[in-house]
Amino acid sequence: MIVAIDGPAGSGKTTIAKLLSKKLNISYLDTGATYRALTLKALEGGIDLKDASLLAQLAANLNLKLDGQKTYLDGKDVSEEIRTPLIDKNISIIVAHPKVRSVMVSLQRAVAKGKDFVVEGRDITTVVFPNAEFKFYLDADSAIRAERRFRELEAKGMKIDFTETEKDLRKRDDADKKREVGALTLSSDATYIDTTKMSIEEVINTMVAYIENRKNNK
Repeated sequence: MIVAIDGPAGSGKTTIAKLLSKKLNISYLDTGATYRALTLKALEGGIDLKDASLLAQLAANLNLKLDGQKTYLDGKDVSEEIRTPLIDKNISIIVAHPKVRSVMVSLQRAVAKGKDFVVEGRDITTVVFPNAEFKFYLDADSAIRAERRFRELEAKGMKIDFTETEKDLRKRDDADKKREVGALTLSSDATYIDTTKMSIEEVINTMVAYIENRKNNK
């Protein structure tokens, strides 16, 4: 069983996906973490982020391990490092390359093959797992999403500016929706949930109720 979740940054999908996987007692896969790890590797290696071929080669040889909610790159836990503003500012360049996305999608499918997973990202319901049993699209007002992102970074002790955070989020939204391959879009068969005025618990309960209802009516 694959529960696929898409949505823009700050919509709550990462937090919700993690908790939903625990609620359903199945594994969790954050596809964004795979791209973030690749971005980190490229930046550390001084690679030109516009060189699609070189990045695709780097992706194909990426020493990446996903262990629950932890991400390991070359044996090092980079779970926190890949969530910094530096990665936020550069990841859109990398994910826009079709060659890179092709390699990463294959990696993501291989991780979840034959298993039960809650998978979240931006093209999960449309590209990575278009035949997923359950599809959701989480969204929220842009101002609320920027505030959530700001609080998340602030809680980690990072000195950030709210205006800059909001600007980065708008830039990321635009890039995600306009990229040539794997663009963020609402799949026609995905259940849309606006999380703006909902608590995390309310969102999860809504999703669980939908999944159980679908299973009971099969």
